[in-house]
Amino acid sequence: MDIITIIIGIVGIAAGFAIAKIIEKSNISNLIKNAKKEAASILKDANLEAENIKKDKILQAKERFIELKSEHEQVILARDKKVAEVEKRVRDKESQVSNELSKAKKVNDDFEAKTAEYNNKIEVLDKKQAEVDKLHKSQLQQLEVISGLSAEEAKEQLVEGLKAEAKTKAMSHIQETIEEAKLTAQQEAKKIIINTIQRVGTEEAVENCVSVFNIESDDVKGRIIGREGRNIRALEAATGVEIIVDDTPEAIILSCFDPVRREIARLSLHKLVTDGRIHPARIEEVVAKTTKQIDDEIIEVGKRTVIDLGIHGLHPELIKVVGRMKYRSSYGQNLLQHSREVSKLCGIMAAELGLNVKLAKRAGLLHDIGKVPDTESDLPHALLGMQWAEKYGEKEEVCNAIGAHHDEIEMKSLLSPIIQVCDAISGARPGARRQVLDSYIQRLKDLEDVAYGFSGVKNAYAIQAGRELRVIVESEKVSDDNAANLSFEISQKIQTEMTYPGQVKVTVIRETRAVNIAK
Repeated sequence: MDIITIIIGIVGIAAGFAIAKIIEKSNISNLIKNAKKEAASILKDANLEAENIKKDKILQAKERFIELKSEHEQVILARDKKVAEVEKRVRDKESQVSNELSKAKKVNDDFEAKTAEYNNKIEVLDKKQAEVDKLHKSQLQQLEVISGLSAEEAKEQLVEGLKAEAKTKAMSHIQETIEEAKLTAQQEAKKIIINTIQRVGTEEAVENCVSVFNIESDDVKGRIIGREGRNIRALEAATGVEIIVDDTPEAIILSCFDPVRREIARLSLHKLVTDGRIHPARIEEVVAKTTKQIDDEIIEVGKRTVIDLGIHGLHPELIKVVGRMKYRSSYGQNLLQHSREVSKLCGIMAAELGLNVKLAKRAGLLHDIGKVPDTESDLPHALLGMQWAEKYGEKEEVCNAIGAHHDEIEMKSLLSPIIQVCDAISGARPGARRQVLDSYIQRLKDLEDVAYGFSGVKNAYAIQAGRELRVIVESEKVSDDNAANLSFEISQKIQTEMTYPGQVKVTVIRETRAVNIAK
């Protein structure tokens, strides 16, 4: 039974295996069939899609071909059109050239015909000219036989006679013209000068060297003088002005030949009295501020002057020089007023003569700028003013007029004599100038210059009409012993080199200061 069971089991297994194989083979066969069917379907679809793509590509290729063909045809048509246009232009040019050639040929034929005609006329004229020359020669020979003179001799006599007659008439005409010009020129010159003077009426006030400072009460005099006179000494040392406090009621006299220093002292006193604080330190502070204020005022005066006269484009340094003229005088005549007057006179005279009025005014205003130098110069004021004008870019006519108005250089333009004449008109009027004052001021300046010639001198002030010279020295450079020697040397130099009335007192002031600041 066990064997049978085993056999039956083996047979069963074998049968199962065989059945499994049969089933597997059947499945594989089905799979193969399905795969073949699917492959056939895919291949069919691919063939259809390939056909469609092929048709599309063929269609696109045909459309592209048609487009290219159309573009090519358009290009060919455009090119044919251009060729046709070029051919038309060429035909037109050929026609035009042909016409021009025909015209040129016609002109050439006409020219040749006229040339032949002119040649014939020239031959005829030459024959006639030969006949005229022959006849003229025959007539000259007959005239020479009749007159007994040759043609050259007769010509010379005729020319000499005409020369003598023309010379006589010319000399007579020239003399008459010169006389008439002299008479007319003198009359016109007098007329212009008289009209110019009549049209300018300027009042002149002769300046002096003293200013009066009015005060409200005599009590202020004591505060101005200070304890033991220290305030008035500090004020005189700071300004270089002599301050005279006498019995004159409600007045203090400021004496100085320099109007700028005198004006600084007057304004400083006014500020000190108004403020009420009067002591040496305050005095020095106020004087410094006032000096700056005067400098600003000088610039403002210069600006107002050039604006009033209608002068434009003046250099700032020249404007400052014009402002400084307000505090200078020439022979007692205020230099700014004199220059303004000369400028107006020059403008009027230039207008009468038909010259440049603005340039004449400019030269008239600047003609005396050499009288207000920052430092002393050995050059005459006219040449110094000309150098300044050249330095600050003034025109050549203006520079020449400034330098030549006292005949230091040659006059090169019509402006120069006008400036000279107007300067003389302004200064020659009665009462306009006082030469004594000018020589007095020059003497005081020379007195101060003597002191400045020594080493260590800081400031020098001539006061009391030149009877006293106060010299302020630098304490670091001059000792007490040297101060005494310096005073003696200055007095000896004044005695040997200067001419002066009476005596000159030389006072050397040496002051030592120690200044520290508490912070």
